[in-house]
Amino acid sequence: MYFAALLARTEDGWEASDTELDDVETLSDLAELAREASPEDDTVLVLIEQEDAWFGVVRIDGEDDPRIYVSDAAAAARSSYGEILLTDELLGRDPDDDETDLDALDLDGTEDGESDSGPAAGSGADDDEDDDTSAEAVPHGPVGDPEILDDLGVGQKELRALDADDALGAIAEALGASEVLETVR
Repeated sequence: MYFAALLARTEDGWEASDTELDDVETLSDLAELAREASPEDDTVLVLIEQEDAWFGVVRIDGEDDPRIYVSDAAAAARSSYGEILLTDELLGRDPDDDETDLDALDLDGTEDGESDSGPAAGSGADDDEDDDTSAEAVPHGPVGDPEILDDLGVGQKELRALDADDALGAIAEALGASEVLETVR
């Protein structure tokens, strides 16, 4: 089960709104949605969680680029909402470096010089090789900016120590916004 909310800091404190991410396809879409929640260019936090699996925080400060923290990239990568947050930049990938170079593929889908029958007998290669490559591409554990909430009272040590099942509540409590978050939960 997913939960997503926007917390916008105003001169009167934090305001929360439940947000629907079904129409959000990219990080830019998410940033635009967050900016609409704060016409004064104040700080907006997008809080996303998948129950007991992972949580993410996206911070938008005016027109600055979004800052992102994801508690478990591998778990988030299996989620359509998590994929929005896991940008190439966040994962340290070169956006121009495609995982599969289509020019190197033969018409049968194998790479040039590769047999379509799989690894040669006795080569020692196994079926888990591809899984290891994809696991390296998306690390298990946190990615992003661990200092995303430092100036708001949640240091990187505290952020990394949060469990996915109660992280958003703990963050909201540290911000003094737990009551407004609960109204949209």
